[in-house]
Amino acid sequence: MKTILTFTLSIFMLFSFSNCNNSKSEYSEKKENENVSLSKEDLVKRGEYLVNTIGCDHCHTPKKMTDHGPIPDMDRRFMGFPATDSIAEINKDVLGPGKWILLNNDLTAAVGPWGVSFSANITSDESGIGTWSFEQFKKSITEGKYKGMENSRPVMPPMPWESLNLLEEDDLKAIYEFLMSTKPIENVVPAYIPPPAM
Repeated sequence: MKTILTFTLSIFMLFSFSNCNNSKSEYSEKKENENVSLSKEDLVKRGEYLVNTIGCDHCHTPKKMTDHGPIPDMDRRFMGFPATDSIAEINKDVLGPGKWILLNNDLTAAVGPWGVSFSANITSDESGIGTWSFEQFKKSITEGKYKGMENSRPVMPPMPWESLNLLEEDDLKAIYEFLMSTKPIENVVPAYIPPPAM
């Protein structure tokens, strides 16, 4: 009886593992074939979905005040911190470990122990990411490299690149294609300000 039970259990496990492996390879092949067949239009639609879901507007789009609070100003979508704006005086006494991180009124500038960071222009304009290659975009998003350049400074908070680096390459390509299809807005965002210069 014990032998029959062991034999039956062994057959069941072998069958289960066999099916798991088949399902995985079928899924991988199907996914790979689907990705190969995506048109540029489909990539852009996928990218738009991802950008909207991830919430890129929260930091990269200036806000306008309404009766319901601040909402993204879609006429200035993805232009980053407006070059013509200024930031309020910074009270350094409230910054630091165990203290505050501050944002400006439209969430496009952040102040913290790292200094002052301004959200980037991610429109298709050349003052944004319009001249970037996909590899630059990928390096910026997945490795936190400023402008996607190997020897550049780190991308500063609050950009959540440590989470975005979990995106699959196909999703990164879709986001890149969508952003490259956006309305170009000329806006040269101010340079990052390190802590000593605040």
